[in-house]
Amino acid sequence: MKNDFKNFIQKNSLNEYFLQSNEWKSFQKETGKKTFHISTNSFWANIVEHKLPLAGNYFYLPRGPIIKEKIQKAEFQEAFQKIIDLAKENKAGWVRMDLSSKKDLEHTRAWMPKIQITKAPHNMQPKQILALDIAKPVEQLLAEMKAKTRYNIKLAKKRNVQIHSVTFSQDKNQLYFKEFLRLTQVMAKRQKIIVHPATYYEKMWKTIPENMIKLYVAEYKNKIIATNLIIFYNEVAIYLHGASDNQCRNVMASYLLQWQALLDAKEKG
Repeated sequence: MKNDFKNFIQKNSLNEYFLQSNEWKSFQKETGKKTFHISTNSFWANIVEHKLPLAGNYFYLPRGPIIKEKIQKAEFQEAFQKIIDLAKENKAGWVRMDLSSKKDLEHTRAWMPKIQITKAPHNMQPKQILALDIAKPVEQLLAEMKAKTRYNIKLAKKRNVQIHSVTFSQDKNQLYFKEFLRLTQVMAKRQKIIVHPATYYEKMWKTIPENMIKLYVAEYKNKIIATNLIIFYNEVAIYLHGASDNQCRNVMASYLLQWQALLDAKEKG
């Protein structure tokens, strides 16, 4: 498993399986959280300890555990029991999981009957994931888009919106990243949502290997007006975070930004 864990994760999980990667676990540890790991030949679980002011600490398995479809009952029970024991050792009040299928849930109910399973009051991760097959020719990808989407991509090009991308060690990465942080706050205020503190994004940018994370920016008239953080993990590219300015929204920069990230992912194979 140690040498082939990336393939195991990809073959046996959803498209956001990078949240169970060791790289993501290292990033979570860098933010100050305790992390743990349990695995067998057919079971993989990276665990992050979270703390709430009044309720105390709990274990969270983001998009996990990852379970092989043909796992045997005894192996399943052994792995789950290790998680429970680990939670008790660390005085975790509960364990939160993102089981990826009804079958995994059925196995958990049937094979671990003493565990009380309750639906969480809210989702930690997006309820729906949109997965796009980009192996198709570029012309076909464009043809399958809505006419308005194609129009907006062309409009951004016509308005001379420039797309740039950087990794952590490249020139201008600090300048672009500051703009990403600024636009994140602008977007949060506009949409009335709560976002992570700047230190969270900074540690993500510095900790995750640069071959795995890339920052895209859209520039218009010498000003950054939109940004995206994209994760590249194995054969999947994931739109992780994005933000846009209140100004110049009519140039449709975000459409071209997404399109360029898609083309880059396609080129990576």
